[in-house]
Amino acid sequence: MAPPRKRTKIEKARQWLHGGGVTREDSDDELGLEDYPWEWIYEEEEQNDAGQQLGKQNGATKKRARHASSPSPTTGRQIIGARMGKFTCRIGDTVLLKADGNEAWVGIICDFLWKENDNGVMQKHANFMWFSTPREIRNKVKKRDDALENELYITPSWDDNELTTVNGTAQVVSPKAFHARFPNGKVPRNHKDYGKVFVCRRGCNTRTATYTEEFVWDEIYHGEEDIAALMERVKSQTKATRKRRKTEKKDLDEFVVGEDGDEGVPKTPRKRRKVDGISTPTSKRKDLTPRKFMTPTHKRIVLKKPLEFTPLGTRVLSPSALSSPFQIARTQLHVSSVPATLPCREEEFSTVYSHLEAAITDGSGSCIYISGTPGTGKTATVREVVAQLNASVLAEELDDFIFVEINGMKVTDPHQSYSLLWEALRGDRVSPSHALELLEREFSAPSPRRVPCVVLMDELDQLVTKNQSVMYNFFNWPSLRHSRLIVLAVANTMDLPERTLSNKISSRLGLTRITFPGYTHEQLITIIRSRLANVPGNIVHPDAIQFASRKVAAVSGDARRALDICRRAVEIAETEALSIKEIDNDNDDVDDLAPATPSKTGRGKPRASTGPQQDPPPKPIPTVTIATIKRAIHEATSSPLQQHLRSLPLSSKLFLAALLARIRRTGISEAVLGDVVDEARRLGLMSQLLPLHEYLLAEGSAPSETEKENREKSGGGAKTRGAKQLEAKVPRALGMGRAAVELMEAGVVGLECRRGERVGRVRLAVGEEEVRLALREDVEVKGLGLGG
Repeated sequence: MAPPRKRTKIEKARQWLHGGGVTREDSDDELGLEDYPWEWIYEEEEQNDAGQQLGKQNGATKKRARHASSPSPTTGRQIIGARMGKFTCRIGDTVLLKADGNEAWVGIICDFLWKENDNGVMQKHANFMWFSTPREIRNKVKKRDDALENELYITPSWDDNELTTVNGTAQVVSPKAFHARFPNGKVPRNHKDYGKVFVCRRGCNTRTATYTEEFVWDEIYHGEEDIAALMERVKSQTKATRKRRKTEKKDLDEFVVGEDGDEGVPKTPRKRRKVDGISTPTSKRKDLTPRKFMTPTHKRIVLKKPLEFTPLGTRVLSPSALSSPFQIARTQLHVSSVPATLPCREEEFSTVYSHLEAAITDGSGSCIYISGTPGTGKTATVREVVAQLNASVLAEELDDFIFVEINGMKVTDPHQSYSLLWEALRGDRVSPSHALELLEREFSAPSPRRVPCVVLMDELDQLVTKNQSVMYNFFNWPSLRHSRLIVLAVANTMDLPERTLSNKISSRLGLTRITFPGYTHEQLITIIRSRLANVPGNIVHPDAIQFASRKVAAVSGDARRALDICRRAVEIAETEALSIKEIDNDNDDVDDLAPATPSKTGRGKPRASTGPQQDPPPKPIPTVTIATIKRAIHEATSSPLQQHLRSLPLSSKLFLAALLARIRRTGISEAVLGDVVDEARRLGLMSQLLPLHEYLLAEGSAPSETEKENREKSGGGAKTRGAKQLEAKVPRALGMGRAAVELMEAGVVGLECRRGERVGRVRLAVGEEEVRLALREDVEVKGLGLGG
């Protein structure tokens, strides 16, 4: 017999990364090197090969096989086994199944069947009842620590896989039988059964880490006839992962807030693996616990250190600041504040919850497309659903799952999504191209107990690439049989798949699409009132809430915008309250320090010395009214640039009006400074604005050089007496040069400096529409052409 093939360093590293199966030193040793097609073994063939007497002896066994096996869809005959070359396997046999790397899964064949693959082709499959290794149990608290060498647990889980994944036979025995064959307690490495003989003395549900009572495997299982009894034993003595319960309305409305102070971001209870004493394994039979290794690219294992960030300084608020009702209202109205409930989204919450719960329970992949305008609660609803599902996991009412959030606005390159997903699955940071290769192999390989993964892809439009490969992979992986990947794609537009993505990608999204409509004004009122429910003092008037809600609902229905407006209104009211308090304190200090003279209380009238002194009535605390909301809306709708343009002096506004008029007249984006000054003078003369004539137009100045040239061309150089008198009275605009320099320093215009002041060129450095919007309603420059 040829010695087993030696594993390479890359194969050893992959074994450390993937873990979970049993170690395999050889591959296809029983199946041979030839790739023969798999063939069914029917009951009639078995009867023809065996003698008539053998048929009588095994009559009962064949009757049970006829009950357990599936008929062929073409011939209708009963399938009792499968053959590939000289290798055969039958119902009740324990076999090895290929896993990634040099690992294998161990399972009992319960049935043979035909099944359609992803491409619509009928393939030969088998249904397996799985064994589990001790290291597959994730619950470290309930996990037993008395596992034997090569021990496996029989589990109450099974699924079907293609026959091409079968990799040989396995033997499962009791500890007594194992030690009888191998007194040293280990299978010699040069033995033909190395890596194929295992010990089983308990059953286990790997999700809940509950075990059955210890049994003798050789007594409870002999073959196919004991499969049903074995299933019933394991299921009855272990705790089911999920207890079916009726979901009540109150359960859906409650929001679970994390206890670890993570600002309410829902996470599944996965503990990070500790890296203690990491070293390259020297023994091939060590406990293959997954550790944080990078998959080798140059035949060596590289340890990736976690990213370290410099912590930001923390501002400590005084208790008095938190006791102010304005401070409490500002905190509650902040968009990052996690509310105790999420009102007005009960129907959408129920839809997302039911789809996610069904996909996690069934262990199947799924794609859900969630669309809606910004601020309609899409991401908040998904996070609340994940928090509720996480609570069900902690209560052992739902299968465990992994949650990862990928935000398109937070990644510099859409391909980094691969690295984020792989790090969430295995805790290992690799490059995007390497992560894509690992994810392809991970989701394509069969795995009986793969943990479902829920991926929230927020801001989906930011993850669209030129060839759309990222979208295709993330929407294609859930369709693979063994992926158990659930993708929640969140975008702001309903028709993003049809408008941006190709047909092969949009078709993979499926029909599960959930639309979040914009909030109505009643819903916005409910949301704002729920935020202000615990704020003392009633500092926000109900009419102000209604006014803000109606204004926002008429435009977009964005809840975040409504909260921002109300929060800014609270800040304005708080500023007014502080100013009133400072004035009162100053008056009190003056009264305390000033002497008690008769003139202080009234001329000739001494202050009364007897009787209690009455305090002046307290001034009412400023509250948020409709006027305050209007101020906040005005600030929210105007940019800082527009506010700066409105605060400019009259000369600067006139200069901008002249520059826009010159640009509109010539059609060129820049103009000569002298022409702009002349245009400003003409605008001033034509306007009826008194401040322009009083302050910016000075009489008795000579005409400009441009006007002299124009007059000479039109009049032939002859000057009449009336023209000379008119020339002496022509005014010029004052302060235009200073206005141009100030606008240049503010970044509003670009000014070219030359030796002559009037020959420099000036260009508008901001949007023309910004200037028009800022000065359209300004009464100081009304009639200067800025209204259109």
